[in-house]
Amino acid sequence: MNELSGKVALVTGGARGQGRAHALALAQAGADVAVCDIATDIGTVRYALGTPDELAETAAGVEKLDRRALSFVADVRDADAMQRVVEETIQELDRIDILVANAGIFSRGPLTELTPQAWQDMIDVNLTGVFNAIRAVVPTMVAQGSGRIVATASMAAKMGAPMMAHYAAAKWGVIGLVKSAALELAKSGVTVNAICPTNVRTPMMTNDDMLALFRPDLAKPTLDQSMLDAFAGTIPVGIPWVEPEDISGAMLFLVSDAARYITGETVSVSGGQSAMNVG
Repeated sequence: MNELSGKVALVTGGARGQGRAHALALAQAGADVAVCDIATDIGTVRYALGTPDELAETAAGVEKLDRRALSFVADVRDADAMQRVVEETIQELDRIDILVANAGIFSRGPLTELTPQAWQDMIDVNLTGVFNAIRAVVPTMVAQGSGRIVATASMAAKMGAPMMAHYAAAKWGVIGLVKSAALELAKSGVTVNAICPTNVRTPMMTNDDMLALFRPDLAKPTLDQSMLDAFAGTIPVGIPWVEPEDISGAMLFLVSDAARYITGETVSVSGGQSAMNVG
């Protein structure tokens, strides 16, 4: 499949998980791909984030698919860093046609116990990071008269989420940002949409801190069958999670010509969770 042949995509949070799946899916569809990732840990996040080696592995995977690849260690919280990523991508690959604003973190805690730093880190990465990435790519997309922007939101934004109010708030903000940007860019040839995943099997989902959220009754929860059953209890179709590639399938549709008139939308990959809300 070479539907995206000649296109250039930028994926944030590309070291692993959904970001890596998106990068490889875009390359499989024919696009050249630039990936960026902070590639270091953040103090308020209780699990290890992606590494420089993992970022390099993503780029190598793109090249194995016979596509050009660039990789950048860059923090989406830093607007200047994102501007440099975009400028260097255009310098090396001539253009940017697709942005997948995927970088994100997770932490948890009761609303009254969330520290100001935990709140700020969550908003800065999961919401401001999307803004910084969109802001950096829009001028070149508008000049080209075409572009596709897909941001990673979450079903937590549509449903609310106890013990993770800052996460849900940031992801709900992503939806508002996407809808507003879509209206501003509606006549430019640039579409802007969000994907709202349910549980996805990535390190964000399988780390000890997330396990403790789902099984607070256990002192040391493990990823055993009871945990999988707990995950599955939140998804109507009865699965514990979807795979990153399931989210990539929705992303590929949104960046394709078939979705040229779809903008300002949220596409849920939720296993039926979206049937329980009006969003």
